[in-house]
Amino acid sequence: MTDRLEYPVIIAPLAIEDGGGFSALVPDLPGCISDGETPEEAIANVQDAIASWIEAAHDLGRSIPKPSRKLAFA
Repeated sequence: MTDRLEYPVIIAPLAIEDGGGFSALVPDLPGCISDGETPEEAIANVQDAIASWIEAAHDLGRSIPKPSRKLAFA
């Protein structure tokens, strides 16, 4: 299985109207997103989302994209 820690993640602050905290988006895995109160929590939470995304793709017989490594930082 692909190592879920290899995928680039974009961390962005959430507006107070949206509950505050930070979002974590995985561009290589469409729809794979999570959030957390801190950037660190958002990253930890998105690791679970990556694992779930990959598991669902396996279950559906879909291919799993390789990490792009295009993002050095975000």
